[in-house]
Amino acid sequence: MHEREKTMKRQIITIDETKCTGCGECIPGCPEGALQVIDGKVRLVSDLFCDGLGACIGHCPTGAMKIESREAEPYDEKRVMHESIAKGGPNVIAAHLSHLIEHNEQVYLQQALEYLKEQGIANPLPSSSAHAPHNHGAHGGGCPGSKMMDFRDSGSSSGAAPAHPASLQVSALRQWPIQLHLVSPQAPYFQGSDLLLAADCAAFAVGDFHAKFMTGKSLGIACPKLDSDMDIYVDKLAAMIDHSNINTITVVIMEVPCCGGLMSIVAEALKRASRKVPVKKVVISLKGETLSEEWV
Repeated sequence: MHEREKTMKRQIITIDETKCTGCGECIPGCPEGALQVIDGKVRLVSDLFCDGLGACIGHCPTGAMKIESREAEPYDEKRVMHESIAKGGPNVIAAHLSHLIEHNEQVYLQQALEYLKEQGIANPLPSSSAHAPHNHGAHGGGCPGSKMMDFRDSGSSSGAAPAHPASLQVSALRQWPIQLHLVSPQAPYFQGSDLLLAADCAAFAVGDFHAKFMTGKSLGIACPKLDSDMDIYVDKLAAMIDHSNINTITVVIMEVPCCGGLMSIVAEALKRASRKVPVKKVVISLKGETLSEEWV
C-alpha cells in the first residue's frame, strides 16, 4: 500500500490542561469553532475541523496551546471518540456530537453514535437533536466568517448555470469557507467532487467567472505569491485526492508569472498522493480573456 494511503501530514492544536485556566480567551480565534470551555478547561471538541492555523494561540495568556505537526492517519471518527472525546466525559461527548450536527457531518455523527452504542455509553444529547443544528451558547465561539457551510442542498446555490441576465446572475458557490488555508480536506462537499483551484485575482478579472468556471465544482482559492506555508496547501490537496476522492482539478491562474506557483503546488500534491487525477490548466489575461485551456 502506498504510504500516502496510510498517513498525511497534519498540523493540529494541542492543549496542556495543566496550564489551561479555562478563561476562554482563545475561543474567538478558532475559525471553525472547534474549541469550547467544558468542565473548566478549553477542549478541542473536533479534531476533524481543527485547521492548525494557530489563530487561537496568541490569545492564550498561560501558554497552554501549541501547534503540533505530525504524520497522522486519515480522520477516523471512532478512533477519535475512543482516544480523546469519550475520555472527556458526557459534556465533551455532547459538545463533539453537537459540533458534527452543526456542520452537517451526518456520516461521522452516525459513526460516533455507533461507537457509543458499541461501548455501552449513553448518548448525552436529547434524541430530538440528532439531526438539528445545535447552538453552542456563549462559549461556542468561532469566527462566523470561517464556519464551514455546505450550500448544495440549502437552496442558497443550486450549482446550476445562472439563468438570469448578467446583472442578476446568481452565485454558483457551493460551500464556505473557500480560502485554502481554512478549508478542511475532509469536508463533505469535497467528496467525489470536481475541484476548482483558483488564483485570488482570477474571479475579479473574469466577468462571468461563476458561470464559466464554478458551476458544479467545489472551490479553493489561494495566492502563491502572498500566502504562507505552501506545504500545507500541498498536503491538503494530496488529502483531497486520496481521501476525498476528488475527480478532477481545474487550476485557473492569471497570466502573471507568480500565478504559476499554483500549478507547482498541484504537481507536488500529485507526487505525494497515491491516486492520480486529471488536471486542467486555464490561463486568464489581465483583461479577463481565456488565453489557454488545456489538460496537463
